[in-house]
Amino acid sequence: MATDKTEYKILVVEDNDGDFALVEDFLFEQIVVPEIVRALTFKSANEILINTVFDAVLLDLSLPDKTGEQLIHEMVEICDNAPVIVLTGFTDFSFGVKSLSMGIADYLLKDDLTSMSLYKSIVYSIERKKSIAEIERSERRYSELFNFSPLPMWVVDVQTLQFLDVNKATVDHYGYSREEFLSMTLKDIRPPEELATLEASLIEDQMRPNDPSSRIVLHKLKKGELRNVEVQVSPINYQGRKANIVIATDLTETLSHIKAIEDQNDRLKEISWIQSHVVRAPLSRMMGLIPLLKDLDETEEEKEKMIDFILLSAHELDEIIKAITDKSKVEDFQNLLRQPGQ
Repeated sequence: MATDKTEYKILVVEDNDGDFALVEDFLFEQIVVPEIVRALTFKSANEILINTVFDAVLLDLSLPDKTGEQLIHEMVEICDNAPVIVLTGFTDFSFGVKSLSMGIADYLLKDDLTSMSLYKSIVYSIERKKSIAEIERSERRYSELFNFSPLPMWVVDVQTLQFLDVNKATVDHYGYSREEFLSMTLKDIRPPEELATLEASLIEDQMRPNDPSSRIVLHKLKKGELRNVEVQVSPINYQGRKANIVIATDLTETLSHIKAIEDQNDRLKEISWIQSHVVRAPLSRMMGLIPLLKDLDETEEEKEKMIDFILLSAHELDEIIKAITDKSKVEDFQNLLRQPGQ
């Protein structure tokens, strides 16, 4: 008695009336309400598949208009996401194995067919096709994220440190071609003095093999230029190999900008100290002498000396202002404003 209430839609491509009747009976034994559509030839099957989506296709290999390998090739191509299950009277084992490599989901002999074996083949093939489609979608998403990322990204073998894949941004930024990268290891983009640091980082990552990590390292471009780079490392399984996927962010310009700001801050601190200490000395003398000039009882000689002291203090103050100006040139601040990232 049929128990599966799933509304399977199945195309049976079979020109033999007796074989079709047997397949139909087997389907109704296991599935409560299967929707079964029959095609007698490849041509009619092709026309049906253009407008209708099926969960599975049951295919006889001996049709009036097409047979054998050519039939399999063309049927697999037009069936898209529906698994193709071959039902045949041929007992050629080697051909059965070969047909599986051509894209069919299963190969069943009509003489050995039962309702349960047919039902299991259909259900397993549908689920397998869904799983494969999901894997392919995931791979496409990975490929798009990887290849279209504006940041350099690569995949590297955990054991050998060999580059397994690199995106276009990596090629553009580092200057090596994709082919060159795939013949290189991670050590080739690190300066010799950084190899010990690399080894230490690898040992640290091995202690936490499933955890992502992040660090700032020194990388060498093909033309020899050294760059400060933040790398974010995450473990993945890449085509059966233990690997890391790495996202690299070049921080060289940013760090240079920060250094420039720190230098300028040091200058400003020095200027502040000059203003609070050095400038006040001549200014205080001038402020002390000016009231004395107002005292008309002073002799002309004494007034002359006071004016000389004021003039001396003024020159001293002028030199201090020049020193401050030298330490705070306008172009220095303009250069800061022109730093990348601002």
